[in-house]
Amino acid sequence: MRALRPLVLIGIGGLIYALIELAFRGRTHWTMLIVGGLCFWLIGLVNEVIPWEVVFWKQCLLGSLIVTVVEFFSGCIINLGLGWNVWDYSNLPLNLLGQICLPFSLLWILISVVAVVLDDYLRYWLYGEEKPHYTWI
Repeated sequence: MRALRPLVLIGIGGLIYALIELAFRGRTHWTMLIVGGLCFWLIGLVNEVIPWEVVFWKQCLLGSLIVTVVEFFSGCIINLGLGWNVWDYSNLPLNLLGQICLPFSLLWILISVVAVVLDDYLRYWLYGEEKPHYTWI
């Protein structure tokens, strides 16, 4: 059963991300279920690897870094390699190959706030893992 945890969390995270895209963009792509789910799962691993005592905002910064790295590599494959043009940040400031940009990396900090807490509570509710607690300063 433990082996299914990543798949369940990836599925939940991917679905939530696709719904966020639908709400704000009006559309999504099936690859965002995978990319969003992978990001959610990786962000959730933060508390599995580093101690709970790490200040919450640092966890969120790390989450943003995780999303930005995953977004860059998946964008190079999905958009540049396969030519599917799922997203393009070329018109936004401080972008790299149109796949990542500073404004969205900052947005990922806010998304990470939700992702960190949601993943921690899902692990607590679904799998009986340690009850979430955070260090704020």
